[in-house]
Amino acid sequence: MTAGRRADWLPPLVVFVGALAIWEVAFTILKVPSFLIPRPSAIWTSLQAEWPTLSKGVLYTASEAIGGLAVGVSAGTLAGLATARWATARETLVPLGTAMSAVPIIALAPIMINWFGFESQLPRVAIVALMTFFPMLVNTVRGLTSVDVAALELMASYAASDRAVLLRLRIPSALPYWFTALRIAVTLSVIGAVVGEFFGGPRYSIGIYVTDSAGNFRFENAWAAIVMACVLGIVLYLAALTLERVVMPWQRHRETAAAE
Repeated sequence: MTAGRRADWLPPLVVFVGALAIWEVAFTILKVPSFLIPRPSAIWTSLQAEWPTLSKGVLYTASEAIGGLAVGVSAGTLAGLATARWATARETLVPLGTAMSAVPIIALAPIMINWFGFESQLPRVAIVALMTFFPMLVNTVRGLTSVDVAALELMASYAASDRAVLLRLRIPSALPYWFTALRIAVTLSVIGAVVGEFFGGPRYSIGIYVTDSAGNFRFENAWAAIVMACVLGIVLYLAALTLERVVMPWQRHRETAAAE
């Protein structure tokens, strides 16, 4: 491992371990009740004891998050491509998409559960798809339309077709915007799936598990499930970041040069 990569992850790791140690020691000394916030050691013990249920639940929740994410990202990207192509659609849909991003779509969860059934995954998948669709739409359009005018004029001087301009200029220019939206979407996907489960789902799903455990005063179990949801979100975020570095290796070099 290079010194540069070590410098990237070592400081956050030290801060994280230090925060856990302070949390454990301070809460032990102050005798903070577990119904407020359990100590890390109690959460870890619960995580080990409840691992069979929690592992099953996180896989179930992950399938909802990933399924809705795939639908939302695909639909948002395709809609963005179409919207960027026609000015009328852009002037209509981009303001609408920006406004819809502020709407608490998760409030539709009880209605969707009535439509599709209590234990069906479709309500959560639909919620995640809606939550991720609009950020992808808006950022895709902005990326495709935020192209250097001089570059467009250069392509026109070579009599480049619309297809060539799209593939060789607009899409490469839109990639930073698209991946920014993707990083936002992966975090929204986990939030949408877990909160959507508060209104319905099997008992082992993360959202139901958290509400049941908290309602029965098993706060260590609830926090263990929250930790699993956090891990799921981090894994999906790192996957999006890895994909970005594979597709856009030059972006990493630019960031390193800018930091220096």
